[in-house]
Amino acid sequence: MDRELKHDVVILGAGLAGLRAAVEISRRLGGQVDIGIVSKVQLMRAHSVCAEGGTAAVLRTDLGDSQELHAWDTVKGSDFLADQDVVRTFVETIPKEIRQLDHWGIPWTRDAEGYIAQRPFGGHSYPRATLAADKTGFFEMQTLYDQLQRYRNFTRYDEFFVTDILVHDGRFAGLVGLDTGSGETVAIRGKALLIASGGGGCLYGFTTYSQTVTGDGMAMAYRAGLPLEDMEFLQFHPTGLVPNGILMTEACRGEGGYLRNNTGERFMEKYAPKLVELAPRDMVSRAETEEILAGRGFKTPDGQDYLELDLTHLGADRINTRLPLIREVTIKFLGIDPITKPIPIRPVAHYSMGGIETDINGLTRIAGIWAAGEAACVSLHGGNRLGSNSTAECLVWGGITGREIAAALPGLGTAAALPAEKARGAEDHVRQVLARRGGENLYELRRQLRETMDSCVGVFRNGNDLARALKLIQELRVRSQQAPVADQSRIYNSNLIHALELENLVDLAEVTVAGALKRQESRGAHARRDFAVRDDANWLKHTLAFHTGTGPQLEYKSVTVDMWQPVERKY
Repeated sequence: MDRELKHDVVILGAGLAGLRAAVEISRRLGGQVDIGIVSKVQLMRAHSVCAEGGTAAVLRTDLGDSQELHAWDTVKGSDFLADQDVVRTFVETIPKEIRQLDHWGIPWTRDAEGYIAQRPFGGHSYPRATLAADKTGFFEMQTLYDQLQRYRNFTRYDEFFVTDILVHDGRFAGLVGLDTGSGETVAIRGKALLIASGGGGCLYGFTTYSQTVTGDGMAMAYRAGLPLEDMEFLQFHPTGLVPNGILMTEACRGEGGYLRNNTGERFMEKYAPKLVELAPRDMVSRAETEEILAGRGFKTPDGQDYLELDLTHLGADRINTRLPLIREVTIKFLGIDPITKPIPIRPVAHYSMGGIETDINGLTRIAGIWAAGEAACVSLHGGNRLGSNSTAECLVWGGITGREIAAALPGLGTAAALPAEKARGAEDHVRQVLARRGGENLYELRRQLRETMDSCVGVFRNGNDLARALKLIQELRVRSQQAPVADQSRIYNSNLIHALELENLVDLAEVTVAGALKRQESRGAHARRDFAVRDDANWLKHTLAFHTGTGPQLEYKSVTVDMWQPVERKY
């Protein structure tokens, strides 16, 4: 080990959840706590800056919205797989977070009367997506980082790739990883760890995710002994820009945009006559896929048939005021101005509803380890997340885990000793990856993995495709051992990082597909052609995947249902 460092609290991930937790810990302890913030990218390049459309919160009860209504929308949107006590905590907490950000100086968009502006989002029965134009995540990140500057109790470890979470005597001991700038192998000890490292959408080729979002925190937690929950539920956003997958925010439809097929028809009227384009994302993505499969999409030479997102009727003023980023992106990437022409879109891999199992306060099964944000599964989203609930979740559980860690620190004693054997094992693993020989190409393997997920584990699934995908993923794991790392240097070795990321992606793909194959029903984002209906009698339960030497071991636990019993989901 080249270096060993120590902090009271280690935060893995520097997006919304990680920064919100760092601020909360710091202010509760008056800055008298030593925090290490570890990020695989430069801090303000966390994927949270890509969140565009809004953050859901009940702010206008005087105009008819209510926390009960937000809770009902979330539970119904989840296809009744969300834990309802978690939903209750969420809707009660997020309005305070919105007002706190306002107090901290975020430039929320305002309406004509000066109130914080909100717009409609899919599956919500009231316009409660709180917005900062169409750059909401970016401004939330800026505001939190600005607030963190009030304290001098944190150390940033940017461009630091963590390879292992170490556990000793049943509690968190430390992280081991690569300082990519120096090439050193570094251990970071701590009393407490917050995993806030984001989702795993780069399992797919057509995705809205930054290419750095490879589910590393989830995969490491899985290998460290923590179960992953509900990983078969991966959200497909209805509007990914063709051909590159860049997110065309749901705010496009919240502001009144239409979805059209190749005949010009607003086809959502057939699938969700009440909410049309503002139905939940799983329903809109399935409707789009049905339209494309029926031949009503626009053809492309590479088979990436698309539909159109039409904003032209909104007018230049509204687009330039409320959707400026969307216009900028479509002009820069496609030469299309949405003021005058529709935008080509199709469903795109977007969000992990599943993640590291936690309790309602973000605590995992290992003492000293919490998880928050998209990396965690506190079970707010269940089978399908409503748009604008994601940034809200990051803020709520960033704050909650920050509070819990601050309260727990006095009882955690000193940082545990690093288990020498495991630390050496983590270091040796990197050497073994660098020593690989063979004729495989790790980039070709990564392409095949993502192609397999795109073709077999997409919007619609069936048992044969899932079984084939599982077999291919297991073969890719074996073949990856014959994929050499051509670059043998240690400084900024992206070749080595890609090899380690591939291992994480393969682990997550295996868990995702194994869970999907086992779940013989259709619920939320998990839609099976061979089991086309929701089966509450047998499948109203959460999937838990535990790591073993031969693949995931699947177990199940009950859903908390203490407000509303499941009913048929209609919009």
